[in-house]
Amino acid sequence: MAVTQSPASATYTITDLAREFDVTPRAIRFYEDQGLLAPEREGPGGRKRVYNSRERTRLKLTLRGKRLGLTLNEIREILDLYESPRDTAPQLERFLHALAAHRGALERQMEDLQAQLAEIDQHERHCRDLLAAQTGGKPVAPEGGDAPARNRSA
Repeated sequence: MAVTQSPASATYTITDLAREFDVTPRAIRFYEDQGLLAPEREGPGGRKRVYNSRERTRLKLTLRGKRLGLTLNEIREILDLYESPRDTAPQLERFLHALAAHRGALERQMEDLQAQLAEIDQHERHCRDLLAAQTGGKPVAPEGGDAPARNRSA
């Protein structure tokens, strides 16, 4: 990694950050286009992007937010709060609000998935019963071989 100067004033190329965070340079440019990152520009025509420790932190937080399932707008709002003094109540409250909203959405999705799985279980049992009746009661293995039954309690 092309780190120069002290860690607080270190600079990084787009390739450095792409390698460090296992993302493509194109993804980093996309986050820049979305206003989540604002690297300095150097060289002829400002073609070379130079990222400082602030931009590195913003990329890290952006990727963490994406991993948590936050939208780019939610991530942007949270990042913008970090421009104010560190660890303020509004930052933490906004982050907690975003996490709570996302948790609620995931819990609703989980309920929907559990209902769908229960319906699939019911159809599987019905098909196995019909097939067993047609094959003289021979047990019918589920498609895919001898895979262990999954936990079907919902």
